[in-house]
Amino acid sequence: MEIIRIHHPLDPRQIPADPVVLAMGFFDGLHRGHQAVIRRAKALAQERHVKLAVLTYDHHPAIVYRALTGDDQKYLSPTDRKLNQLDRMGVDRVFLVNYTGEFSAQSPQAFVDNYLVAFHTVVAVAGFDHTYGKKDVATMARLPQYAQGRFEVETVSEQDSEADKISSTRIRTAMKQGQIDEVNDLLGYLYRTTGTVVHGEARGRTIGFPTANILTPNDEWLPGIGVYTARLKVGAIWYPGMMSVGHNDTFGDNRPVTVEMNLLDFQGNLYGEPVEIEWHHRLRGQVKFAGADELVTQLKKDEVDTRAYFAQVAAE
Repeated sequence: MEIIRIHHPLDPRQIPADPVVLAMGFFDGLHRGHQAVIRRAKALAQERHVKLAVLTYDHHPAIVYRALTGDDQKYLSPTDRKLNQLDRMGVDRVFLVNYTGEFSAQSPQAFVDNYLVAFHTVVAVAGFDHTYGKKDVATMARLPQYAQGRFEVETVSEQDSEADKISSTRIRTAMKQGQIDEVNDLLGYLYRTTGTVVHGEARGRTIGFPTANILTPNDEWLPGIGVYTARLKVGAIWYPGMMSVGHNDTFGDNRPVTVEMNLLDFQGNLYGEPVEIEWHHRLRGQVKFAGADELVTQLKKDEVDTRAYFAQVAAE
């Protein structure tokens, strides 16, 4: 997949001369709604025997418009992961635009003239609620007016799950609540994050449940407080286990959130390993136990449930 990184104003010499069907969007998470846009664009590209291209951005547009919150600094798909996902979906070319104040200040007509036409677009494809400027004027309904017959416009309708729109906002809300099963359903795949195994308090090994403590990037969304079934990728191998996101408040109050995984039947030294986490299923919320004995009793039940979960997955 060809990646063309663009800083406004566009240098036309960066752009190959061949025509493309262009899918547009920020595509954070590349959820089922985004996938519908890409699939439609891919079908149109194949019909016209041209390349499939995607126009997307290197960071949240919110950075340009308002003061950041903590949520604005997190992504369901950081740029590298998003590019890998697009590559796996068969995208030929990505126009990765640095979203700046100058870029955002363009009128809708200027954006179309300076970018969509310059990309040699034959069909522009996006979701029904996609905007490319001010929401009241830069709509998909108005895009044919700005296109002026130079390219076609295809709008992909709303994709729903349980009568509600599939959206990155809905997924982020479910993520905060720890509803990873809903997150995975809306994404259409198992959510993943990355991290590095670091030293923790080593308390788990004293109670018979040693854990890999994982330092996670600040820009990636994590599921909310709870205990989950998950897999940990070390090198090329995936290891199943149970993952805790929580404060370990059985051992004290006002503790920081940690991400710890007890791997099933694993022996070895993981310190310093870069890892990938695949989040499967929520087992339960966090509980403050009266002491270590109660915690161990619950962890044994969690282990039984985790083994049963992965046995069922293997049988499917």
